[in-house]
Amino acid sequence: MNKDWEERVDTLWAGFADRPEEEAPAFRAEIAALTAELPDGSPLAPFEEACAWDSTGHSDKAVPLYREALERGLREVSPYRARRTAIQLASSLRNTGQAEEAVRLLTPELDSQSDELDDAVRACLALCLSSVGRDREGLSLVLGALAPHLPRYQRSMGNYARALMPESPARR
Repeated sequence: MNKDWEERVDTLWAGFADRPEEEAPAFRAEIAALTAELPDGSPLAPFEEACAWDSTGHSDKAVPLYREALERGLREVSPYRARRTAIQLASSLRNTGQAEEAVRLLTPELDSQSDELDDAVRACLALCLSSVGRDREGLSLVLGALAPHLPRYQRSMGNYARALMPESPARR
C-alpha cells in the first residue's frame, strides 16, 4: 500500500499499548476501517486484522486470518510481515492447543534469512516446544538467543545451549 496508509497503521499500533482493554472493539474497528481501504484480495488486510484480534486476546479469531494472509501471498508482498505472521500464528496456535502444529510452522524460520525477528522466533518456538514437552530444546533456544546479548559469558552460555541438545534444536 502507499506510505500514507502505512503511517496511519503504524500510528494506530503505536498507541495500542496505552489503550484500556475495554477499547479493544474500537481498536479492531479502526484497524478494519484502514484495511477496508486496501484493494480486494490484499494479504495486508487479513494480516492487520489478525494482529488486532490476536493483540486483543482472541487467538482463535486470529488464526484463520493469519492463514488467509499467507494464502493471499503475504510472503511476496512483505517477507517481513510474513515472518511476523509465522511467529504470531505459531503463538496463536499454541494458545489454542495446537502446539505441535506451531512447532512445525515455526521450526523452518530458524533457517530463514536473519533479521531482527530471530530472537522472537526462538522465544516463541521455545514456548511451543515446552508446550509439547520438549523443554530442553526450548531452553537451548532461549539460552542461544540470550547469549549474544550478555555483557559477559556469551561463549559459555552458547556452549551450554548447544550442550542441552545432542542434535540441532527443534529439528526433529
